[in-house]
Amino acid sequence: MRPVLIDTNAYASFKRGDSSILEIIQCAEIIAMSPIVIGELLSGFEWGNKTKKNRDELHKFLASARIKIFPLTSDTANFYSQIYFTLRKKGKPIPSNDLWIAAQALENGCVLCSHDKHFNAVDGLIFGINLPELII
Repeated sequence: MRPVLIDTNAYASFKRGDSSILEIIQCAEIIAMSPIVIGELLSGFEWGNKTKKNRDELHKFLASARIKIFPLTSDTANFYSQIYFTLRKKGKPIPSNDLWIAAQALENGCVLCSHDKHFNAVDGLIFGINLPELII
C-alpha cells in the first residue's frame, strides 16, 4: 500500500467532511504530511476566527500513529530541481510550494491527495481526490 501525502486543500476538505477525502483518510495505512502543507495550514488559520481550535485539531491529527511528517532533505531539493526544470521546459510552471509538495511525494513514493489540477504537469506523480483504488 502506497502512502498518501495530503495537500493543504485536501486537509481542508477533510475538515469540511468531504466524503472522498474521508474515504482516503480511512483507507490509507500511512498518511504523509509535508512541512510545507503544515506551514500553509498554520498561516491560513491565522486569518480565521478559529485559530486556536484549528491549530488544536491539526496537532491532534498530526499526533495520530498513521501520520508521518516527511522532512525536507537534499534529496527533496534534487526532486524539486528536476520538476522545476521539466515544468519550465514545458512552459507549465506551478506554485513554488506545490513544487516542494510534489517533490516530497515523488521522493517518498506517495500518492498525492489534492484538488489542484496543475499537478497533472508533474511527470510520474499520481494525484487526485478519487484515490482509494490507488492506495489499496
